[in-house]
Amino acid sequence: MRARTLRHRNYDDMKALLLVAHGSRREASNEEVTALARRLDEALGESFDIVETAFLELAPPSIPDGIRCCINQGARSVVVVPYFLAAGTHVVNDIPALVEEAGRVHPEADITVTPHIGASPLMADLIRGCAAV
Repeated sequence: MRARTLRHRNYDDMKALLLVAHGSRREASNEEVTALARRLDEALGESFDIVETAFLELAPPSIPDGIRCCINQGARSVVVVPYFLAAGTHVVNDIPALVEEAGRVHPEADITVTPHIGASPLMADLIRGCAAV
């Protein structure tokens, strides 16, 4: 988790994005995710007041800890974005179960999960752009 400047319209409607990755024993891999979250924080402007990262396993913070961090910073809405390419067991079962449990622990917050990144229709353009380099 990192220090950041909060942009908020009203404390009662603060919105957070939690970027969730698998996690790795290789710290540099986890740092890549954290760096992406920093870029997202800058790019999202007024869409999200808080941008944080969490990991399913192998690295802190955990998904429950990431959600708690967002709520402790004042978020009343937390959008969990699975940074995964395919809809494997983690995306289909594990992440939704952890988010559901967090919703029971934090009934004051609206916690939702988006489709995983790999499901985005923008993936074909992204891959085409990467291949053209």
